[in-house]
Amino acid sequence: MSSILTNTSAMVALQTLKSINSGLASTQNEIATGKSISSSADNSAVWAISRVMESDVKGFNAISDSLALGKSTVAVARQAAETVTELLTEMKGKIVAAQEDNVDRTKINDDVTALSDQIESVVAAAQFNGLNLVNGVSGNVDILSSLDRDATGAVTASTIQVTGQDLAVGGYVANDIFASSGGTPSANGDTVALSLDNGGGNDNIVIDDSAGAAFVEGDRVVIRIGDQTASYTVTADDEAATTPSDMVAVGLKNAIDALGIEDLVVDYDSGSPGTLDFTNNAGDDLAVTGQFLNAGSGGLGALDSIDVSTALGADTALGTIETLIDTAINAAASLGSTEGRITTQSDFISKLTDSLTAGIGSLVDADMEEASAKLQALQVQQQLGVQALSIANQAPQSLLSLFR
Repeated sequence: MSSILTNTSAMVALQTLKSINSGLASTQNEIATGKSISSSADNSAVWAISRVMESDVKGFNAISDSLALGKSTVAVARQAAETVTELLTEMKGKIVAAQEDNVDRTKINDDVTALSDQIESVVAAAQFNGLNLVNGVSGNVDILSSLDRDATGAVTASTIQVTGQDLAVGGYVANDIFASSGGTPSANGDTVALSLDNGGGNDNIVIDDSAGAAFVEGDRVVIRIGDQTASYTVTADDEAATTPSDMVAVGLKNAIDALGIEDLVVDYDSGSPGTLDFTNNAGDDLAVTGQFLNAGSGGLGALDSIDVSTALGADTALGTIETLIDTAINAAASLGSTEGRITTQSDFISKLTDSLTAGIGSLVDADMEEASAKLQALQVQQQLGVQALSIANQAPQSLLSLFR
């Protein structure tokens, strides 16, 4: 039966053309985006998996940066330890030469002192981005090395621990940190006193050693304010002063002022010898900590005792230098081992990131060869569909012949 109201052929042709156009639009989207699954509407399960994996890739990229920073920091420390070992070995040669009676031990001692000063300079300069792993201050440092995802989706961070080494001639002594009663200058206008004598107390940072010994030349006071550090080294004039702590307080105040910390006021308290008053005029908390470098108490502190100007001193120095060389060698070996581990982990993270990226691609990337072939076929089908719909729409016109 033919009808001018219902054209079944046109309806079929129209539905077929719609299907072709939908497939064509999908294929064109694949070609334009390069992805077969570009949204959760395409395939929600695969899209969700790919998003989780992409977040992991972002995390591993950040870990690569962390490992690169850690490797550079450890490399600087290792190089310093190796340099110290070389300088100590050179010093050993001088000390061996001083065993002879027919030598100028005074000149040899001057060379030994110069090498000792050079070692101190190397250790002090061996920092990367403010972190020094060989001055005995940093302790153990954790470097972010991986993100581990378990079967439940929980993520935990893994770290590589770097053991800090002590190659300093002077050793740092941990001291009281501002406690809760006085606290760090936390609110706008708060003032906290920093005592520079051996008074002790919750509101003080005590920078003399625990035995209450006076300052001596070479001692150093280090104050960390927020993320900045100021330090002052005690001089011979400070040691000889009537009140050495006053001299140190003034020197430390000048070092802090040079940092240019905004909204922090540091005043020398003349009414309380050896005291600095910290006033925080900012709205944010400001952490303040202090340490004391006791000259001669570091891992290489025995360098200060080496004196080859006499036969007895030269004989004693020979045993001392062997111990110091062992200390430096052990430090270099420990840092070298850690650096190798970081390098291995960095290479693994790089390869893992590439594998994850390839895996994501296999899930969501479009097959461009297949998409190209499909596009050509759909374009031909579209043309045929348009032609078929045109023919179907003309069918009712044939009914006009029945009424002539």
